[in-house]
Amino acid sequence: MEDSRIYNTWPVAKEGVPFIVASSGVTVLLAFFGHFYVSMLFGIVAFFIIFFFRDPERTYDPDDEKAVLTPADGTILEVLHLDGSDNPIGHPAVKVSIFMSIFNVHVNRIPIGGVIEAISYHPGKFFSANFDKASKENERNLIVLQTGTAERIAFVQIAGLIARRIVWWIEKGDQVTRGQRFGLIRFGSRLEVYLPANSKITVQVRQKVKAGVTAIGYLP
Repeated sequence: MEDSRIYNTWPVAKEGVPFIVASSGVTVLLAFFGHFYVSMLFGIVAFFIIFFFRDPERTYDPDDEKAVLTPADGTILEVLHLDGSDNPIGHPAVKVSIFMSIFNVHVNRIPIGGVIEAISYHPGKFFSANFDKASKENERNLIVLQTGTAERIAFVQIAGLIARRIVWWIEKGDQVTRGQRFGLIRFGSRLEVYLPANSKITVQVRQKVKAGVTAIGYLP
């Protein structure tokens, strides 16, 4: 577990620091040598990179230990009930998909407390993250978690058309808490959460959600 990133106290994610330093440095150098208009362009790029890697503090009032939070900022794309066992938790489930645009905070957070049971990274393609086929064909990272009440949930980081880097800071066997940072995906992507089929889902398609703040449902 990478504590310095999970318990980050900076206003931006540390993964973004090299990009921020590089873009800001080019901006300053161009301005120093008199390339004013080009430096303005790089300044805009630097501002966007800072905006993209922002990492605000988030708090959630733990009114119910069975509340499952969205792991990502974004928009609910789909709420799909799966009757079979061909899914990451191995029995009937409900899948909630969240699309992250380039304007959302991209730091991902743990949906509910428990122990990381498995992490499985799969290389793949880079279709636009709002396409259904992105779930199975894109680069992705699957995380399975067992809660304190022995329920199993799963959440998947999925790369998108522009996103080409999935990052996670946790390991198998880690004890994690609800709302804790666990990773990020650069420049637009998708996350999916798999809950037991009899969970109570409290979000709707096209609803805006915030990681570590919005409950997407409650375990049975």
